Amino acid sequence: MKPSCRKLRILIADDHEMIRQGLRRVLGTRPDWEICGEAVNGREAVAQARKLKPDVVVLDLSMPHSSGLVATRAIRKALPQTEILILTMHYSDQLIREVLAAGARGYLLKTDAGTLLLAAVESVSQGKPFFTSKVANLILHGFLAPGQLAEPVAAHGGLTAREEQVLNLVAEGLSSKEIATTLHLSVKTVETHRSNLMRKLDLHSVGAVVRYAMNRGAW
Repeated sequence: MKPSCRKLRILIADDHEMIRQGLRRVLGTRPDWEICGEAVNGREAVAQARKLKPDVVVLDLSMPHSSGLVATRAIRKALPQTEILILTMHYSDQLIREVLAAGARGYLLKTDAGTLLLAAVESVSQGKPFFTSKVANLILHGFLAPGQLAEPVAAHGGLTAREEQVLNLVAEGLSSKEIATTLHLSVKTVETHRSNLMRKLDLHSVGAVVRYAMNRGAW
């Protein structure tokens, strides 16, 4: 939470220049806030956070050189007082749980950023959670029916819970090595899960995995 005697310092991390420009434009409407830095990948986000010590990091999940999930863990470990707002196009129950477990305070879909970004940053800067309505509904569903979410076999294509995790991360654009780091598995184990889920779903390329994730409504 920021001290009242100074401006709220915000670090933006997204690999798309147009997204960063849009974020700067919206966040710049608050005279009591300042953009203290920007990053174009996960590794740079962690380095910039350690250097600048922002109050809030607005962080994309799908970035090269370390995913937003890995960056979230690293930033929260190094800077416990820095709050993280995830800004992404992707959402699924498993992905949300992973992000919250990593220490993010808020989860905002990019489709809602135009109307909700200021409120989201305000909320997390005060140590309060903020979630897009679709995300909040998934969290509520998980709270009301935890046993259902904990089933080892998922509803889609007979995938196991671990295969669902790998599916989401493959669709997010992570490499097998990055997925292994994120899930604390070996690369060989990730490759096995990846092969199994593609076989079960009859998918033959990463593009097909992404299309499957989109069509089933996980994003």
